Amino acid sequence: MAKIRSDYESGLFSRFLSWLTGGSTRLDDDMARSMDDQAGPARMQAQQSAHAREMERDARLAAMTEQEKSMYAHMHQWAQTKGKRFSTWLYRIAAVVICVSIIVLLVSTAAKLPPYGSPDNPANNEVSERYIEKGMQETGAVNIVAGMILDYRAFDTLGESNVLFIAAVTVLTLLRVTPSHGGKPSTSQLEAECDDRMYEPKNDLILQHQANFLVPLILLFGIYGLMNGHLGPGGGFGGGAIMGAALILYLNAFGFKKTERFFTYKTFTIVSVAALSFYAVSKAYSFFTGANHLPSFITPGTPGMLFSAGLIPYLNIAVGMVVCCTMYAFYTLFRKGDM
Repeated sequence: MAKIRSDYESGLFSRFLSWLTGGSTRLDDDMARSMDDQAGPARMQAQQSAHAREMERDARLAAMTEQEKSMYAHMHQWAQTKGKRFSTWLYRIAAVVICVSIIVLLVSTAAKLPPYGSPDNPANNEVSERYIEKGMQETGAVNIVAGMILDYRAFDTLGESNVLFIAAVTVLTLLRVTPSHGGKPSTSQLEAECDDRMYEPKNDLILQHQANFLVPLILLFGIYGLMNGHLGPGGGFGGGAIMGAALILYLNAFGFKKTERFFTYKTFTIVSVAALSFYAVSKAYSFFTGANHLPSFITPGTPGMLFSAGLIPYLNIAVGMVVCCTMYAFYTLFRKGDM
């Protein structure tokens, strides 16, 4: 009986060891087999396309007359010598002109500003006095900073959010690999996936268990920061950064395949454009109906309540969504070139 029990325990222990050692690479093996199956047809199709282009070029050259061939060779030689020097010279001249124009514009604008530190500056008397004494009454926000950046200076915050979005679009344009066609991954995507699977650790059981516990808590804390921005410390930028960190942790623990179930490139575009459009439309409306003491049906509400401060809580949500999506997009694009 003792021998049977010992054999059973040793078999159980060996199965546990095989699960512990082989389980962490099982998904990697499945991914490698799947990528091998997909890479063959894609690579063959790319080779066939390149061969077809070469044949088309050779046929076009064969159909040319001697005069056309001479003209083609002359243009090609000009492009490699004088044309290249001309384009380089033009590029340098344009770069210098643009930089000098920007410098002149910035310096002339700064020269017209009031002297720094002067007691007569509006920033040292009227503006700060208005924010401190009447900020809660006019905006309904207990947090004076939230009242400033999302009510008095909401246009500046809209510009900051657009800067984040433009930065994400720029990185997307420069680093995103060739997208798939017809639902099948392209060769560039397969190569990027191979590099990501090789150089980044995957399927770490300890990291996955910790992420299962931490990611919901981090997301809840980020949502709390978004909704609490007009009442205390928090707001769209802080809450969005916390939520973006939660998405990055989930991605590191479970990989792109699971994360793409709820966050893809389409999700990034829809959420970012919808949030920025809501911000722009709502504040454009308030500029016409709530500025310069014009009456508006959007009241500040009761200061200290969750649903108060007019549009400020909803603008915090919009800013937070843009920040969250931008952080996640930056990480994924710099890591793999795709979402």
